Amino acid sequence: MLKEFREFAMRGNVVDMAVGIIIGGAFGTIVKSLVDDVIMPPIGLVLGGVDFSNIFLTMKQGAQPGPYSTLPEAQAAGAVTLNIGLFFNAVVSFLIVAFAVFLLIKSINRLKREDEPAAPTAERSCPYCCGAVAPAATRCPHCTSQLA
Repeated sequence: MLKEFREFAMRGNVVDMAVGIIIGGAFGTIVKSLVDDVIMPPIGLVLGGVDFSNIFLTMKQGAQPGPYSTLPEAQAAGAVTLNIGLFFNAVVSFLIVAFAVFLLIKSINRLKREDEPAAPTAERSCPYCCGAVAPAATRCPHCTSQLA
Protein backbone atom coordinates (compact mmCIF):
# COMPACT_ATOMS: atom_id res chain seq x y z
CA MET A 1 0.00 0.00 0.00
CA LEU A 2 2.87 2.37 0.78
CA LYS A 3 4.42 1.60 -2.60
CA GLU A 4 1.14 2.41 -4.37
CA PHE A 5 0.87 5.70 -2.51
CA ARG A 6 4.47 6.61 -3.42
CA GLU A 7 3.77 5.86 -7.10
CA PHE A 8 0.61 7.98 -6.95
CA ALA A 9 2.38 10.89 -5.25
CA MET A 10 5.32 10.85 -7.65
CA ARG A 11 3.29 10.74 -10.83
CA GLY A 12 3.74 13.84 -12.96
CA ASN A 13 0.16 15.04 -12.58
CA VAL A 14 0.26 15.15 -8.77
CA VAL A 15 3.60 16.95 -8.66
CA ASP A 16 2.41 19.42 -11.31
CA MET A 17 -0.76 20.04 -9.32
CA ALA A 18 1.24 20.69 -6.13
CA VAL A 19 3.47 23.19 -7.92
CA GLY A 20 0.37 24.85 -9.38
CA ILE A 21 -1.24 25.19 -5.96
CA ILE A 22 1.90 26.76 -4.47
CA ILE A 23 2.27 29.21 -7.36
CA GLY A 24 -1.47 29.93 -7.23
CA GLY A 25 -1.24 30.85 -3.55
CA ALA A 26 1.63 33.22 -4.24
CA PHE A 27 -0.24 34.68 -7.22
CA GLY A 28 -3.30 35.21 -5.01
CA THR A 29 -1.21 37.22 -2.56
CA ILE A 30 0.14 39.38 -5.37
CA VAL A 31 -3.35 39.98 -6.77
CA LYS A 32 -4.69 40.87 -3.30
CA SER A 33 -1.96 43.45 -2.93
CA LEU A 34 -2.64 44.73 -6.45
CA VAL A 35 -6.33 45.20 -5.66
CA ASP A 36 -5.92 46.63 -2.14
CA ASP A 37 -2.88 48.83 -2.79
CA VAL A 38 -2.98 49.79 -6.48
CA ILE A 39 -6.46 49.45 -8.01
CA MET A 40 -8.88 50.37 -5.21
CA PRO A 41 -7.20 53.58 -3.94
CA PRO A 42 -7.56 55.40 -7.30
CA ILE A 43 -11.14 54.13 -7.67
CA GLY A 44 -11.89 55.36 -4.16
CA LEU A 45 -10.26 58.71 -4.97
CA VAL A 46 -12.39 59.10 -8.11
CA LEU A 47 -15.51 58.28 -6.07
CA GLY A 48 -14.75 61.03 -3.58
CA GLY A 49 -12.07 59.65 -1.30
CA VAL A 50 -13.84 56.39 -0.42
CA ASP A 51 -11.74 53.76 1.34
CA PHE A 52 -13.38 50.50 0.31
CA SER A 53 -11.87 48.59 3.23
CA ASN A 54 -13.87 50.85 5.58
CA ILE A 55 -17.27 50.44 3.94
CA PHE A 56 -19.34 48.49 6.45
CA LEU A 57 -22.74 48.37 8.09
CA THR A 58 -23.05 48.02 11.84
CA MET A 59 -25.43 45.17 12.61
CA LYS A 60 -25.08 45.38 16.40
CA GLN A 61 -23.32 47.96 18.56
CA GLY A 62 -20.28 46.88 20.53
CA ALA A 63 -19.30 47.58 24.13
CA GLN A 64 -18.63 51.19 23.16
CA PRO A 65 -21.60 52.60 21.22
CA GLY A 66 -21.01 53.92 17.68
CA PRO A 67 -20.91 55.53 15.24
CA TYR A 68 -17.59 54.01 14.19
CA SER A 69 -15.48 55.80 11.60
CA THR A 70 -13.34 52.81 10.60
CA LEU A 71 -13.78 49.05 10.48
CA PRO A 72 -10.88 48.36 12.90
CA GLU A 73 -12.48 50.79 15.36
CA ALA A 74 -15.81 48.94 15.14
CA GLN A 75 -14.12 45.56 15.51
CA ALA A 76 -12.13 46.79 18.52
CA ALA A 77 -15.39 47.88 20.14
CA GLY A 78 -16.84 44.41 19.54
CA ALA A 79 -19.49 45.55 17.07
CA VAL A 80 -21.01 43.06 14.64
CA THR A 81 -20.40 44.43 11.14
CA LEU A 82 -21.31 43.58 7.57
CA ASN A 83 -18.06 44.25 5.67
CA ILE A 84 -19.25 45.31 2.24
CA GLY A 85 -15.99 46.99 1.19
CA LEU A 86 -13.85 43.96 2.02
CA PHE A 87 -16.27 41.77 0.08
CA PHE A 88 -16.02 44.12 -2.92
CA ASN A 89 -12.21 43.94 -2.74
CA ALA A 90 -12.42 40.12 -2.67
CA VAL A 91 -14.72 40.12 -5.72
CA VAL A 92 -12.31 42.31 -7.69
CA SER A 93 -9.41 40.05 -6.64
CA PHE A 94 -11.34 36.99 -7.77
CA LEU A 95 -12.16 38.54 -11.14
CA ILE A 96 -8.50 39.37 -11.75
CA VAL A 97 -7.38 35.84 -10.80
CA ALA A 98 -10.15 34.26 -12.89
CA PHE A 99 -9.20 36.39 -15.91
CA ALA A 100 -5.51 35.51 -15.52
CA VAL A 101 -6.36 31.79 -15.30
CA PHE A 102 -8.62 32.15 -18.36
CA LEU A 103 -5.75 33.70 -20.35
CA LEU A 104 -3.37 30.97 -19.17
CA ILE A 105 -5.73 28.14 -20.12
CA LYS A 106 -6.53 29.79 -23.44
CA SER A 107 -2.83 30.00 -24.34
CA ILE A 108 -2.20 26.40 -23.22
CA ASN A 109 -5.11 25.17 -25.34
CA ARG A 110 -3.78 27.11 -28.34
CA LEU A 111 -0.38 25.47 -27.92
CA LYS A 112 -1.98 22.03 -27.61
CA ARG A 113 -3.95 22.56 -30.84
CA GLU A 114 -0.78 23.53 -32.73
CA ASP A 115 1.15 20.51 -31.44
CA GLU A 116 -1.52 17.96 -32.30
CA PRO A 117 -0.60 15.95 -35.39
CA ALA A 118 -3.03 15.92 -38.26
CA ALA A 119 -5.65 13.26 -37.80
CA PRO A 120 -4.90 10.28 -40.01
CA THR A 121 -7.45 9.87 -42.74
CA ALA A 122 -9.33 6.64 -42.90
CA GLU A 123 -8.25 4.02 -45.39
CA ARG A 124 -10.59 3.09 -48.20
CA SER A 125 -11.19 -0.35 -49.51
CA CYS A 126 -10.34 -1.64 -52.97
CA PRO A 127 -13.52 -2.30 -55.02
CA TYR A 128 -11.90 -5.39 -56.60
CA CYS A 129 -10.28 -7.29 -53.71
CA CYS A 130 -11.70 -5.37 -50.68
CA GLY A 131 -8.16 -4.83 -49.33
CA ALA A 132 -7.23 -1.70 -47.37
CA VAL A 133 -5.87 1.08 -49.57
CA ALA A 134 -4.33 4.41 -48.56
CA PRO A 135 -6.48 7.40 -49.56
CA ALA A 136 -3.88 8.83 -51.96
CA ALA A 137 -3.07 5.51 -53.67
CA THR A 138 -3.81 5.09 -57.38
CA ARG A 139 -3.23 1.30 -57.41
CA CYS A 140 -4.25 -1.36 -54.89
CA PRO A 141 -1.18 -2.78 -53.11
CA HIS A 142 -2.85 -6.21 -52.92
CA CYS A 143 -4.26 -6.87 -56.39
CA THR A 144 -2.55 -3.99 -58.31
CA SER A 145 -5.86 -2.85 -59.80
CA GLN A 146 -6.06 0.71 -61.12
CA LEU A 147 -8.18 2.82 -58.70
CA ALA A 148 -10.22 5.83 -59.64
